Amino acid sequence: MRRSSTDESTYHRSPSLDSKDYSFPNGAFRRYSSMYGGQFGAASNSFFGFHTNPGPKATKAKYTSPKGNKYVVFYLDLSFIFLLELKRCSMAHNCLQCIKYLMFVFNLLFWLGGCGILGVGIWLAVTQGNFATLSSSFPSLSAANLLIVTGTFVMIIGFVGCIGAIKENKGLLLSFFIMLLIVFLLELTIVILFFAYTDKIDKYAQQDLKKGLHLYGTDGNIGLTNAWSIIQTDFRCCGVSNYTDWFEVYNTTRVPDSCCLEFNENCGLYSPGTWWKAPCYETVKIWLQENLLAVGIFALCTALVQILGLTFAMTMYCQVVKADTYCA
Repeated sequence: MRRSSTDESTYHRSPSLDSKDYSFPNGAFRRYSSMYGGQFGAASNSFFGFHTNPGPKATKAKYTSPKGNKYVVFYLDLSFIFLLELKRCSMAHNCLQCIKYLMFVFNLLFWLGGCGILGVGIWLAVTQGNFATLSSSFPSLSAANLLIVTGTFVMIIGFVGCIGAIKENKGLLLSFFIMLLIVFLLELTIVILFFAYTDKIDKYAQQDLKKGLHLYGTDGNIGLTNAWSIIQTDFRCCGVSNYTDWFEVYNTTRVPDSCCLEFNENCGLYSPGTWWKAPCYETVKIWLQENLLAVGIFALCTALVQILGLTFAMTMYCQVVKADTYCA
Protein backbone atom coordinates (compact mmCIF):
# COMPACT_ATOMS: atom_id res chain seq x y z
CA MET A 1 0.00 0.00 0.00
CA ARG A 2 1.36 3.36 -1.01
CA ARG A 3 1.74 6.05 1.64
CA SER A 4 0.19 9.41 1.09
CA SER A 5 2.38 12.33 0.41
CA THR A 6 0.91 14.13 3.39
CA ASP A 7 2.12 11.38 5.70
CA GLU A 8 5.64 11.61 4.46
CA SER A 9 8.13 12.42 7.21
CA THR A 10 10.04 15.61 7.11
CA TYR A 11 13.20 13.62 7.81
CA HIS A 12 15.13 12.29 4.81
CA ARG A 13 16.68 8.94 4.64
CA SER A 14 20.42 8.81 4.70
CA PRO A 15 21.89 7.91 1.34
CA SER A 16 23.41 4.52 1.03
CA LEU A 17 26.19 3.18 -1.11
CA ASP A 18 23.71 1.26 -3.31
CA SER A 19 21.64 4.27 -3.95
CA LYS A 20 22.06 6.03 -7.23
CA ASP A 21 20.87 9.29 -5.92
CA TYR A 22 23.75 10.94 -4.08
CA SER A 23 22.14 14.29 -4.10
CA PHE A 24 21.70 16.26 -0.91
CA PRO A 25 19.36 19.01 -0.07
CA ASN A 26 20.59 22.33 -1.23
CA GLY A 27 23.29 23.67 1.08
CA ALA A 28 23.34 20.60 3.32
CA PHE A 29 26.65 19.30 2.13
CA ARG A 30 28.17 22.74 2.31
CA ARG A 31 26.83 23.23 5.82
CA TYR A 32 28.23 19.95 7.07
CA SER A 33 31.57 20.39 5.44
CA SER A 34 31.99 23.94 6.68
CA MET A 35 31.10 22.88 10.23
CA TYR A 36 33.57 20.04 10.38
CA GLY A 37 36.33 21.59 8.34
CA GLY A 38 36.68 21.21 4.61
CA GLN A 39 34.48 20.32 1.60
CA PHE A 40 33.11 16.95 0.83
CA GLY A 41 35.42 15.31 -1.59
CA ALA A 42 38.32 17.46 -0.56
CA ALA A 43 41.57 15.98 0.59
CA SER A 44 40.79 15.51 4.24
CA ASN A 45 40.20 12.76 6.77
CA SER A 46 36.47 13.27 6.95
CA PHE A 47 33.41 11.46 5.76
CA PHE A 48 29.86 12.74 6.28
CA GLY A 49 30.99 14.94 9.15
CA PHE A 50 33.12 12.31 10.93
CA HIS A 51 36.79 13.11 10.80
CA THR A 52 39.82 12.69 13.06
CA ASN A 53 40.98 16.29 13.31
CA PRO A 54 38.23 18.47 14.77
CA GLY A 55 37.93 22.03 13.68
CA PRO A 56 38.78 25.07 15.79
CA LYS A 57 35.25 25.40 17.10
CA ALA A 58 35.18 21.82 18.32
CA THR A 59 38.62 22.18 19.87
CA LYS A 60 37.58 25.29 21.73
CA ALA A 61 34.37 23.67 22.99
CA LYS A 62 36.30 20.64 24.17
CA TYR A 63 38.72 22.46 26.52
CA THR A 64 36.48 25.22 27.82
CA SER A 65 35.09 24.45 31.33
CA PRO A 66 32.18 26.22 32.95
CA LYS A 67 33.03 29.03 35.37
CA GLY A 68 31.01 27.39 38.15
CA ASN A 69 33.60 24.61 38.52
CA LYS A 70 36.19 27.17 39.61
CA TYR A 71 33.99 28.35 42.47
CA VAL A 72 33.33 24.77 43.59
CA VAL A 73 37.06 24.02 43.76
CA PHE A 74 37.74 27.26 45.63
CA TYR A 75 34.99 26.43 48.13
CA LEU A 76 36.40 22.95 48.70
CA ASP A 77 39.88 24.40 49.30
CA LEU A 78 38.50 26.83 51.86
CA SER A 79 36.59 24.05 53.59
CA PHE A 80 39.71 21.89 53.81
CA ILE A 81 41.77 24.76 55.24
CA PHE A 82 39.01 25.52 57.73
CA LEU A 83 38.95 21.90 58.90
CA LEU A 84 42.73 21.91 59.36
CA GLU A 85 42.59 25.12 61.37
CA LEU A 86 39.73 23.74 63.45
CA LYS A 87 41.70 20.59 64.21
CA ARG A 88 44.76 22.62 65.14
CA CYS A 89 42.71 24.85 67.43
CA SER A 90 41.17 21.77 69.05
CA MET A 91 44.61 20.29 69.71
CA ALA A 92 45.84 23.61 71.10
CA HIS A 93 42.79 23.80 73.37
CA ASN A 94 43.40 20.28 74.71
CA CYS A 95 47.07 21.09 75.34
CA LEU A 96 46.07 24.29 77.10
CA GLN A 97 43.64 22.43 79.36
CA CYS A 98 46.32 19.88 80.30
CA ILE A 99 48.86 22.59 81.17
CA LYS A 100 46.16 24.52 82.99
CA TYR A 101 45.35 21.76 85.47
CA LEU A 102 48.99 20.75 85.92
CA MET A 103 49.89 24.32 86.81
CA PHE A 104 46.89 24.61 89.11
CA VAL A 105 47.92 21.48 91.07
CA PHE A 106 51.54 22.66 91.17
CA ASN A 107 50.61 26.08 92.56
CA LEU A 108 48.11 24.56 94.98
CA LEU A 109 50.93 22.48 96.50
CA PHE A 110 53.11 25.58 96.41
CA TRP A 111 50.46 27.53 98.31
CA LEU A 112 49.95 24.74 100.88
CA GLY A 113 53.72 24.64 101.46
CA GLY A 114 53.69 28.38 102.11
CA CYS A 115 50.87 27.92 104.61
CA GLY A 116 52.92 25.30 106.45
CA ILE A 117 56.03 27.49 106.58
CA LEU A 118 53.98 30.45 107.78
CA GLY A 119 52.35 28.33 110.48
CA VAL A 120 55.71 27.12 111.81
CA GLY A 121 57.05 30.68 111.85
CA ILE A 122 54.05 31.97 113.79
CA TRP A 123 54.30 29.08 116.26
CA LEU A 124 57.99 29.83 116.88
CA ALA A 125 57.30 33.54 117.29
CA VAL A 126 54.54 32.89 119.84
CA THR A 127 56.17 30.13 121.85
CA GLN A 128 59.89 30.73 121.51
CA GLY A 129 60.13 34.48 120.95
CA ASN A 130 62.75 35.54 118.41
CA PHE A 131 64.08 32.02 118.12
CA ALA A 132 67.54 31.53 116.60
CA THR A 133 68.48 35.21 116.73
CA LEU A 134 72.27 35.00 116.88
CA SER A 135 73.26 38.25 115.20
CA SER A 136 73.44 41.50 117.16
CA SER A 137 73.65 43.52 113.95
CA PHE A 138 70.41 42.04 112.59
CA PRO A 139 68.18 41.32 115.60
CA SER A 140 65.13 40.87 113.36
CA LEU A 141 66.92 38.17 111.39
CA SER A 142 65.47 35.34 113.44
CA ALA A 143 64.26 31.93 112.34
CA ALA A 144 60.67 32.83 113.21
CA ASN A 145 60.73 36.06 111.18
CA LEU A 146 62.45 34.39 108.24
CA LEU A 147 59.86 31.61 108.19
CA ILE A 148 56.98 34.09 108.42
CA VAL A 149 58.31 36.23 105.56
CA THR A 150 59.16 33.21 103.41
CA GLY A 151 55.80 31.54 104.03
CA THR A 152 53.86 34.71 103.26
CA PHE A 153 55.72 35.31 100.02
CA VAL A 154 55.32 31.68 98.92
CA MET A 155 51.59 31.85 99.67
CA ILE A 156 51.18 35.00 97.59
CA ILE A 157 53.06 33.52 94.64
CA GLY A 158 51.09 30.27 94.84
CA PHE A 159 47.78 32.12 95.07
CA VAL A 160 48.56 34.26 92.01
CA GLY A 161 49.60 31.16 90.08
CA CYS A 162 46.44 29.23 91.02
CA ILE A 163 44.07 32.03 90.03
CA GLY A 164 46.00 32.78 86.85
CA ALA A 165 45.92 29.11 85.82
CA ILE A 166 42.24 28.43 86.52
CA LYS A 167 41.09 31.72 84.96
CA GLU A 168 43.62 31.58 82.09
CA ASN A 169 44.44 35.21 82.83
CA LYS A 170 47.47 36.49 80.95
CA GLY A 171 48.19 39.28 83.44
CA LEU A 172 48.24 36.95 86.47
CA LEU A 173 50.30 34.34 84.64
CA LEU A 174 52.88 36.94 83.65
CA SER A 175 52.92 38.35 87.21
CA PHE A 176 53.50 34.86 88.61
CA PHE A 177 56.35 34.30 86.16
CA ILE A 178 58.01 37.63 87.02
CA MET A 179 57.75 37.15 90.81
CA LEU A 180 59.09 33.61 90.67
CA LEU A 181 61.88 34.69 88.34
CA ILE A 182 62.92 37.47 90.75
CA VAL A 183 63.06 34.99 93.65
CA PHE A 184 65.10 32.54 91.58
CA LEU A 185 67.58 35.23 90.48
CA LEU A 186 67.97 36.51 94.06
CA GLU A 187 68.73 33.01 95.32
CA LEU A 188 71.19 32.45 92.51
CA THR A 189 72.89 35.77 93.25
CA ILE A 190 73.18 34.97 96.96
CA VAL A 191 74.74 31.57 96.25
CA ILE A 192 77.27 33.07 93.82
CA LEU A 193 78.23 35.84 96.26
CA PHE A 194 78.53 33.35 99.11
CA PHE A 195 81.06 31.18 97.26
CA ALA A 196 82.90 34.22 95.91
CA TYR A 197 83.40 35.87 99.32
CA THR A 198 83.54 32.86 101.65
CA ASP A 199 86.58 34.06 103.64
CA LYS A 200 85.19 37.56 104.23
CA ILE A 201 81.82 36.13 105.24
CA ASP A 202 83.54 33.81 107.76
CA LYS A 203 85.39 36.67 109.44
CA TYR A 204 82.38 38.95 109.55
CA ALA A 205 80.12 36.17 110.89
CA GLN A 206 82.51 35.32 113.73
CA GLN A 207 82.88 38.95 114.76
CA ASP A 208 79.12 39.51 114.70
CA LEU A 209 78.45 36.33 116.70
CA LYS A 210 80.96 37.38 119.37
CA LYS A 211 79.15 40.70 119.72
CA GLY A 212 75.93 38.80 120.14
CA LEU A 213 77.37 36.89 123.11
CA HIS A 214 77.15 40.10 125.17
CA LEU A 215 73.35 40.04 124.80
CA TYR A 216 73.11 36.54 126.26
CA GLY A 217 70.76 36.38 129.27
CA THR A 218 69.71 40.04 129.03
CA ASP A 219 66.14 41.28 129.02
CA GLY A 220 64.40 41.28 125.66
CA ASN A 221 66.84 38.79 124.14
CA ILE A 222 65.22 35.51 125.06
CA GLY A 223 65.46 34.33 121.46
CA LEU A 224 69.23 34.80 121.31
CA THR A 225 69.64 33.17 124.74
CA ASN A 226 67.60 30.13 123.76
CA ALA A 227 69.42 29.80 120.46
CA TRP A 228 72.88 29.74 122.05
CA SER A 229 71.74 27.32 124.74
CA ILE A 230 70.33 24.87 122.16
CA ILE A 231 73.38 25.09 119.89
CA GLN A 232 75.91 24.54 122.69
CA THR A 233 73.90 21.64 124.13
CA ASP A 234 73.16 19.85 120.86
CA PHE A 235 76.56 20.37 119.20
CA ARG A 236 78.56 19.93 122.42
CA CYS A 237 80.52 23.11 121.93
CA CYS A 238 81.17 26.35 123.80
CA GLY A 239 81.67 29.90 122.51
CA VAL A 240 82.21 31.10 118.96
CA SER A 241 85.89 30.35 118.36
CA ASN A 242 86.71 29.10 121.88
CA TYR A 243 85.09 28.70 125.30
CA THR A 244 87.19 31.65 126.47
CA ASP A 245 84.90 33.96 124.45
CA TRP A 246 82.53 33.87 127.44
CA PHE A 247 85.18 35.22 129.79
CA GLU A 248 84.90 38.63 128.10
CA VAL A 249 81.11 38.54 128.53
CA TYR A 250 81.14 37.74 132.25
CA ASN A 251 84.48 39.46 133.00
CA THR A 252 85.44 36.32 134.89
CA THR A 253 86.25 32.68 134.31
CA ARG A 254 82.76 31.57 133.66
CA VAL A 255 80.63 30.05 130.89
CA PRO A 256 76.89 29.43 130.55
CA ASP A 257 75.57 26.25 132.11
CA SER A 258 74.73 24.98 128.61
CA CYS A 259 78.50 24.51 128.07
CA CYS A 260 78.69 21.78 130.71
CA LEU A 261 78.96 18.10 129.87
CA GLU A 262 76.25 17.40 132.47
CA PHE A 263 73.84 20.24 132.96
CA ASN A 264 73.31 21.41 136.54
CA GLU A 265 72.91 24.69 138.36
CA ASN A 266 76.02 26.97 138.21
CA CYS A 267 78.15 24.25 136.61
CA GLY A 268 79.61 26.89 134.31
CA LEU A 269 81.06 28.75 137.28
CA TYR A 270 82.61 26.08 139.45
CA SER A 271 83.49 23.15 137.20
CA PRO A 272 85.93 24.14 134.41
CA GLY A 273 86.84 20.51 133.81
CA THR A 274 83.30 19.67 132.70
CA TRP A 275 83.04 22.34 129.98
CA TRP A 276 82.89 21.64 126.26
CA LYS A 277 86.11 22.85 124.63
CA ALA A 278 85.13 22.69 120.94
CA PRO A 279 84.31 26.03 119.21
CA CYS A 280 80.70 26.23 118.06
CA TYR A 281 81.41 28.04 114.77
CA GLU A 282 83.78 25.37 113.47
CA THR A 283 81.60 22.55 114.83
CA VAL A 284 78.51 23.80 113.01
CA LYS A 285 80.59 24.40 109.88
CA ILE A 286 81.90 20.83 109.95
CA TRP A 287 78.36 19.52 110.46
CA LEU A 288 77.19 21.43 107.38
CA GLN A 289 80.10 20.05 105.33
CA GLU A 290 79.27 16.50 106.43
CA ASN A 291 75.66 17.03 105.38
CA LEU A 292 76.56 18.94 102.25
CA LEU A 293 74.93 16.30 100.06
CA ALA A 294 71.58 16.70 101.80
CA VAL A 295 71.88 20.49 101.63
CA GLY A 296 72.77 20.29 97.94
CA ILE A 297 69.83 17.99 97.19
CA PHE A 298 67.48 20.34 99.03
CA ALA A 299 68.82 23.34 97.11
CA LEU A 300 68.61 21.45 93.80
CA CYS A 301 65.01 20.36 94.46
CA THR A 302 64.09 23.94 95.33
CA ALA A 303 65.65 25.20 92.11
CA LEU A 304 63.93 22.50 90.02
CA VAL A 305 60.55 23.33 91.53
CA GLN A 306 61.04 26.99 90.70
CA ILE A 307 62.21 26.21 87.14
CA LEU A 308 59.20 23.92 86.70
CA GLY A 309 56.91 26.72 87.85
CA LEU A 310 58.55 29.16 85.44
CA THR A 311 58.17 26.68 82.57
CA PHE A 312 54.51 26.00 83.33
CA ALA A 313 53.73 29.71 83.62
CA MET A 314 55.43 30.76 80.39
CA THR A 315 54.09 27.77 78.42
CA MET A 316 50.53 28.45 79.50
CA TYR A 317 50.92 32.17 78.84
CA CYS A 318 52.05 31.47 75.27
CA GLN A 319 49.19 28.98 74.74
CA VAL A 320 46.64 31.52 75.98
CA VAL A 321 48.07 34.17 73.62
CA LYS A 322 47.91 31.75 70.68
CA ALA A 323 44.37 30.72 71.52
CA ASP A 324 43.27 34.36 71.69
CA THR A 325 45.02 35.18 68.41
CA TYR A 326 44.18 32.24 66.15
CA CYS A 327 41.18 30.50 67.70
CA ALA A 328 39.09 33.38 69.03
